[in-house]
Amino acid sequence: MVLKIAGVAVGIVALFFLLVFSFYYNKYKHIVDERLERPLFTNTAKIYAAPHEVRPGQKLTASFVAQELRSAGYTEDGASPVSPMGTYSLNARSITVHPGAQSYHAPDSATISFEGSTVNQITDANGEQLAAYELEPLLVTGLSDQTRTKRRLVTYDELPHDLILAVTSIEDRRFFEHGGVDYVRLLGAMRSDLLSHRYRQGGSTLTMQLARGFFLSPEKRFRRKLIEIVITFQLEHRFTKQQIFQMYANQIPLGQQGSFAINGFGEAAQAYFGKDVRQLNLQECALLAGLIQSPSRLNPYRHPTRALERRNVVLDAMVETGSVTKEQAEEAKASPLKLATQSVDANEAPYFVDLVRDQIVQKLGDAEYNQQGLRIYTSLDPQLQATASEAINEGMKRVDDLVTKMHTHRASKNAPATVDSNIVYPQVALIALNPHTGQVLALVGGRNYGMSQLNHAVAHRPTGSIFKPFVYAAAFNTSLSGAQLTNSDGVSGVFTPVTMLNDEPTTYTIGDQEYTPHNYHNEEYGEITARFALQQSQNVATIALAQMVGFNNVASLARDAGIKSARGTPSVAIGAYDATPLEMVGAYTVFANAGVKIDPWMLASIRNANGDVISDYAPTSKPILDPRVAYLTTSLMENVINHGTAAGVRAMGFSAPAAGKTGTSNDAWFAGYTSNLLCIVWVGNDDYSDIKLDGAKAAAPIWAEFMKRAVALPEYSDTKDFVAPEGVTEVQLDKGTNLIADAACPGNSYAAAFLDGTQPTDTCDHSNGDQRNLFQKIFGLGEKPVGPPPPAQAQQPVPQPVRPMNPPSNPAQGAVADNQQTQTQQPKKKRGFFARLFGSGKKDDQQQQPQPQPNPQ
Repeated sequence: MVLKIAGVAVGIVALFFLLVFSFYYNKYKHIVDERLERPLFTNTAKIYAAPHEVRPGQKLTASFVAQELRSAGYTEDGASPVSPMGTYSLNARSITVHPGAQSYHAPDSATISFEGSTVNQITDANGEQLAAYELEPLLVTGLSDQTRTKRRLVTYDELPHDLILAVTSIEDRRFFEHGGVDYVRLLGAMRSDLLSHRYRQGGSTLTMQLARGFFLSPEKRFRRKLIEIVITFQLEHRFTKQQIFQMYANQIPLGQQGSFAINGFGEAAQAYFGKDVRQLNLQECALLAGLIQSPSRLNPYRHPTRALERRNVVLDAMVETGSVTKEQAEEAKASPLKLATQSVDANEAPYFVDLVRDQIVQKLGDAEYNQQGLRIYTSLDPQLQATASEAINEGMKRVDDLVTKMHTHRASKNAPATVDSNIVYPQVALIALNPHTGQVLALVGGRNYGMSQLNHAVAHRPTGSIFKPFVYAAAFNTSLSGAQLTNSDGVSGVFTPVTMLNDEPTTYTIGDQEYTPHNYHNEEYGEITARFALQQSQNVATIALAQMVGFNNVASLARDAGIKSARGTPSVAIGAYDATPLEMVGAYTVFANAGVKIDPWMLASIRNANGDVISDYAPTSKPILDPRVAYLTTSLMENVINHGTAAGVRAMGFSAPAAGKTGTSNDAWFAGYTSNLLCIVWVGNDDYSDIKLDGAKAAAPIWAEFMKRAVALPEYSDTKDFVAPEGVTEVQLDKGTNLIADAACPGNSYAAAFLDGTQPTDTCDHSNGDQRNLFQKIFGLGEKPVGPPPPAQAQQPVPQPVRPMNPPSNPAQGAVADNQQTQTQQPKKKRGFFARLFGSGKKDDQQQQPQPQPNPQ
């Protein structure tokens, strides 16, 4: 009787559980059906770098090229399955590349041959030699979804066998045998939960973890465990074990990098090891499998000891399951953690990617573009991007030290130092591009993307003195026609590097308001050459030159170059108007690219998931300056780096031929370029407060650090001297007289470039020059020699002297309209008898003029 009652009771309980199970099975079947009707994972767009160009003479090896191709998704000949991206065959001294149907390139194969560690030659399929060959672009990152989650989708076949064994050994040893639920483990876990009243949910199989991750909330209740089992049975019924493991491998959360969540083994392999998942070795597979338990607590960057211990536990579990031998496990345990550099900025260029995302939205106008698996091919050079991040990390340490020093105080000489608690450390931006193609090779928009996603590369800031070269270029423009510029003394002449400019304070008026600009260190030199004025970044002299040229002419040139806010006022000459670093790097291409402005570009091609072209994009360019003017301005900026405010670049060990300009407003700037690389660095505070550091101290060292590293890379190592175009002559001038140097003149000479026909004709011994005696020179008696003639090529009538344009009352009035009525300039003070007698305001001479502290402007 007791047995009957017990049997009935068991039957009733079983019936009850069957009814409950059937209820939940049917209820969640609809939910699972609805979820499985759409893709399990969003196939987000993928961002690819620019192709790596291989050229004869480069320092490369066949194994390195093979590694690049594997990273790009190529498979070796004979491997299965064959990658649709392409294949390669590797020999002792060569590698043959066969692009596939989904390659970025046309399916033209090539063989790259090597002599030691150098590319010897490149030949096509017909044996014809090639000057260069582009490898498959590398994947930089996948765009994140709306939750800022990143994953790189992988197939089961792409997962290393060691990774599958590691995961199953530590998480679910009977995965390929059970039907979704390991009842022994489950009952033990449920008993433990009921006794401890702590719902740890132990005993979950991989399928149960997948069911929980896809369909259920994080709450830990007995009812949810039942629902989890119901969904597990449905998944096991619908999919094979390999399909379930593939879904699990793409879904599992494995930590955080910056502001992004890392989901799936594909993304984790890149985040932690900088590798494609197919390239993971045994110890790396064990580490990733170990992270599943608690990605945050076991983060190998923050808790390396914990991560190492957990990795070794996984290796021991693999020995227990027979997945590896004890010897293999011990060898793997002996290996240290070899993690990739933890830098989202260096590895994934997030500020660059954000700009690319914005451009895609503008061009496609489709909010769903990021669910179509698009392939986005860009201009980025990953090596140069990493170089930019490294340079910023090093450079901003120096900047932070300087800022901290400014906020450190001592009450008395022997008192301990105290540091302000509310220090604001500045932000930074760096952009590097190819000045001849406009290709943006590297872009960093801030010092830490995880801390701030504000992209300072596209933030509008006053440009400071990196604007000044446009004043000098506008002045050189007038020389092309032989126009005579007239200074405040009424002296006229064709503009050249040795044109004398007034560097004494001058007051400009607009109505009843006055504007009296000063130099950065308030030093005054009287009359100085244009060359020296830019070399030392003298504000007063540069504004005087802009007035001689015409403020509107300067502003017009700047707007043509891309500085759209520029207006024809005195303050335009010293960078009072704003522009973004990205706009300024584009504007500087007019100097670095022989007068042709080329718009910076980041987006090369958009293709669908199969590699078919949706749209290709070509850069736009426009001639702005005569090549001679571009070179003459470049020559002045070479002098800035070699002898002027940017001479610290040379002191830091950067020795390649280069031209550049420092800039300081409330921010610090440096713009500079070599024959093949243009880079701009900006440093400033988000609240627009003054960082109290000039461009020479804050921005130029970062530029120098970056360029030193860049020219060490094979692609950028072949820097060359700037070549003067036809129509430009370089002459040696005496520093004491700024006339042609000859053997009769004492002291040093310097080289200066002139438009043909405008160079000095007198020599420094005055044999054909000023024949007045000392008494006549002191008292201004007798006739001075005439200035240089206009250029020989100028056959048209010489224009009238340029009249002064509309000056503002102060920098705040910098936005005065271009059609402002003509202003009056108060006369400057003339040099008196003693000033002339004792040499105040003497001509430009880097050695004989008083040398100020480096002017950051």
